[in-house]
Amino acid sequence: MKLNYLQLCNFRQFYGKTPQIKFASGERNTTVIYGNNGAGKTSILNAFTWVLYEKFTAAFASPELLVNQKSLAEAAPEQAVECWVELQFERDRKIYQLKRKCYASKNVQHQINYTQANLFMLVAGDDGRWYPPLESPEDIINRILPASLHQYFFFDGERIDGFFRQNHNSNIAEDTKELLGVKVLDRGIEHLKKAKRSLQEELAELGDAQTKQLLKEQINLEQDLEAIKQLITKITKEVAELEQRKATLSRQLLEISGVDEIQKLKLKLVKQQKIIKQNLLQSKKELKKLLSQDSYVVFLPSISDRFISLLQTLRDRGQLSSGLKQEFIQQLLEQQRCLCGGILTPNTDTYNNVKSWLEKAELQNIEESAIRLETQVNTIKSQAADFWQQLDRQQAEIKQQYLELNRLETETEQANKQLNSYPNRDAQQLQQNIETIEEKIKGLILEQGENQQQQSDRTQQLEQLSQKIARHQLTETKQKLAQTRIAVTEEAIVRLHEVRSRLEQQFRLALEQKVQEIFSFISFTPYLPKLSSDYKLTLIENTSGIAAPVAASTGENQILSLSFIGGIIDRVRQWSEGNSLVGYDSSTFPIVMDSPFGSLDQIYRRQVATAIPQLANQLIILVTKTQWQGEVEQATKSLIGQEYVLTYYSPKQNCKQDHLELNQQDYLLVKPSLNNFEYTKIVPVKSIDQ
Repeated sequence: MKLNYLQLCNFRQFYGKTPQIKFASGERNTTVIYGNNGAGKTSILNAFTWVLYEKFTAAFASPELLVNQKSLAEAAPEQAVECWVELQFERDRKIYQLKRKCYASKNVQHQINYTQANLFMLVAGDDGRWYPPLESPEDIINRILPASLHQYFFFDGERIDGFFRQNHNSNIAEDTKELLGVKVLDRGIEHLKKAKRSLQEELAELGDAQTKQLLKEQINLEQDLEAIKQLITKITKEVAELEQRKATLSRQLLEISGVDEIQKLKLKLVKQQKIIKQNLLQSKKELKKLLSQDSYVVFLPSISDRFISLLQTLRDRGQLSSGLKQEFIQQLLEQQRCLCGGILTPNTDTYNNVKSWLEKAELQNIEESAIRLETQVNTIKSQAADFWQQLDRQQAEIKQQYLELNRLETETEQANKQLNSYPNRDAQQLQQNIETIEEKIKGLILEQGENQQQQSDRTQQLEQLSQKIARHQLTETKQKLAQTRIAVTEEAIVRLHEVRSRLEQQFRLALEQKVQEIFSFISFTPYLPKLSSDYKLTLIENTSGIAAPVAASTGENQILSLSFIGGIIDRVRQWSEGNSLVGYDSSTFPIVMDSPFGSLDQIYRRQVATAIPQLANQLIILVTKTQWQGEVEQATKSLIGQEYVLTYYSPKQNCKQDHLELNQQDYLLVKPSLNNFEYTKIVPVKSIDQ
């Protein structure tokens, strides 16, 4: 899960639509957001948890008051004010655009009324087009990073020491099983139990008494489906009109002298991207075809070796001759002359010896079949080698196409930057208008996604109803089949229990080892973390030769919690390489930390600042000036890829300004408000070369 950007609109302290907070990745994988207490650092942390899971951290005061107060005060009575958070992230070459939105309005008595928050999602695949997902956004998010695990990746550093209080141990055990993939087995077991009950009950489930009710439901669903289709058609038409306007503006850009070359280059790059994406789809289609048609050959060499060995054994035993035919032996006996020229007189020893070969010689068709099979089997090994060569070639081709696509995307982004910064105001305005239209199109497609999801749900419900209506009677054959399925289900439950037990123990020991490594790197104490079978994490002191538990301080508990999170990320990433149970994007994990250094002394702050960026693929730090300056800044400076400052506008009279110097420039942390409202603006920090 790679985070691309976060954007807010009227969310808590943040008035209006903020600029996108773009997150660093790669070698400089750290994004730092500076702000004083009360400026909105915790609000940004909770913007992540709200848009993904509609959850808030314990430190988030008054979570029911989400909409910015300044925007509400400026709105007329009963006028709806929108509040939303948008998050874009990547996983498995797909880009996910996520937006959670709610509205608030005030009445004439200045009472605030909120609407229910709604979640929308768009997904972009290899073809570059945005589509609403076929599944619900909640299901997709929980498959990528389950809600029960979000506290390990989006956390308040000042309260992280509470992770391992005794009353939380059971939750930690369950959450860790989710990351490991053991919960997949648990759900499989529960599913099998439900399937068993369903098999036991299905014979009495349907009957003619239900048919009328089912038909009534079918009619209502068909009416709902028709209304949804009309709404989808309306939005599709609106999107087409916007696309046409966008094309017109693009042509106008081509008419401006100086800009035309940049625009031509951009259009050329976009066209090349489209071709590459089409080729990617075709390559993946061919790869799937290769795997579905020819992958079986890799499993055949061992079987073919056994077959050859079996033929040789039969020949050694004389049960399968090496080419002698019954017809040939019978001809020798009739001619009464041996192959060597000797006379074969009936009832003599010589005659009987030749006659005995009749019992050893196989039928002609059996021998010929064996010879043909033997010839074909000998070619299997070469077929397997050919398959691996084709597979390597297909995968190399796909990899090369992805590299080319990345290059084209980078050049397109550079062309967009040139258009936005071009000195001609008309060109800048046209480019801004194009980007505005693109945003509107994405918004409409996001709305369309909800409609199409409802259409899919209604269609699926109609199919299920049709199947129920078609079933009136269940036969005796189906009863026997259900009994067989019940027996197989019971056996599968027993096997899954055993697999779960072994996997859990193996992973827990590996996790304990990694937590010990990280804790030892950060802490100068001789203590050693121990992880019990129920995932209770304690510190043990063993200097006297006798292991004894230690009453950990607040700082040690914070280090212990950070070590556990780092261990989880490292071990799940490593574990997923050889285990298919882990279904999450285990190669990439972000960490968002709010004030993670508050309870630590100077040495621990430096050690934590050094260790955490190495464990996470992306690190977002929300920090005050005091927490940042000094050892944390020195340890992290070379890893910073993006920086932002939260400028807090205070309505307090005679407010004293505060500032922070970054890259030889001053940025205001606190500034007087000119409209008697408090609010915060997000200011990107310019790099030295900008």
